[in-house]
Amino acid sequence: MAAQAEHRTGLLYGFGAYGLWGLMPLYWHLLESTGATEVLGHRMVWALPVAVAMLAVAGRWSWIGPLVRDPRRLALVVVAATVISVNWGLFIWSVTVGRVLEASLGYFINPLVSIAFGVLLLRERLRPTQWVAVGMGVSAVVVMAVAYGRLPWVSLVLAFSFATYGLVKKRIRLDGVEGFTAETAVLFLPAAGYLVFLASRGESTFLAEGPGHTLLLAVSGLATAIPLVLFGAAAVRLPLSTVGLLQYLAPASMFVLGVLAFHEEMPAERLAGFALVWLALAVLTTDALRQARRSRVAARAVARAGGAGRPAPVVAEPAEAAGELAQLGGESVRDEERSG
Repeated sequence: MAAQAEHRTGLLYGFGAYGLWGLMPLYWHLLESTGATEVLGHRMVWALPVAVAMLAVAGRWSWIGPLVRDPRRLALVVVAATVISVNWGLFIWSVTVGRVLEASLGYFINPLVSIAFGVLLLRERLRPTQWVAVGMGVSAVVVMAVAYGRLPWVSLVLAFSFATYGLVKKRIRLDGVEGFTAETAVLFLPAAGYLVFLASRGESTFLAEGPGHTLLLAVSGLATAIPLVLFGAAAVRLPLSTVGLLQYLAPASMFVLGVLAFHEEMPAERLAGFALVWLALAVLTTDALRQARRSRVAARAVARAGGAGRPAPVVAEPAEAAGELAQLGGESVRDEERSG
């Protein structure tokens, strides 16, 4: 019963985290009178004190010294911070110019890009069904490119930047809050300098559009951190495969908002592209769940064989298969503090 209660609680936290990430377009839409770069600057600046407060509550400071003494990891933190700032900035811009559907497509495509990175950069081998899914994803991009006469560059940049972010984060080896703090610390001074520059030119909207607008900008750091906290609480209570499935809630919510709240067009060619991506994700999900099930069966066989005193057969590591769905998002479950 206690385990079931923990699982239910984890699901609530997970739905809360991905639900908030999926609703982020509504928040950024409230700030559409402010340029995307200024909103991004405020998000970077106000995120740092929130991150520091989270660390202070947890009393987790011991990671700072080893990180500072490791130039290679520091360089990777700078790369991660740069890439995620591109992702954040483009996402905010896409909301303010009415391209939420393209943004949602980017986060749907992201798992396919992550798989491609695994093959090209990490020499990973794909199962036939995974190759089929990647092929469907490429076909979706081609369909949209032909239909519109241009590449869906917003989707591609969001997908590739987030996949790159996940790839770099795996090598930094900091958990969610620690990595979030390190990255926002890197971004703080450039962002603060940019906001001061805007203010000196009289182009800042921070105090120019009323207290409500000021509050929205100031709370952007908290809006970034709250889903992270909920996600962290979900990740320690749920299997990785469940977390991997939940990740699709955010782009699905963005898609619904794009159609129903922002009334973006959904011509047949765009719908065909989305349908191909959704089919690819269905193939990936089915394949990953099947592999996880096989691994659990093999693990139980090993346990029974070991308990009976017989030699245990060699089997795949269960945790690897169980975590496949979570890995499709381009980063481990500890590294999802960014999206939206």
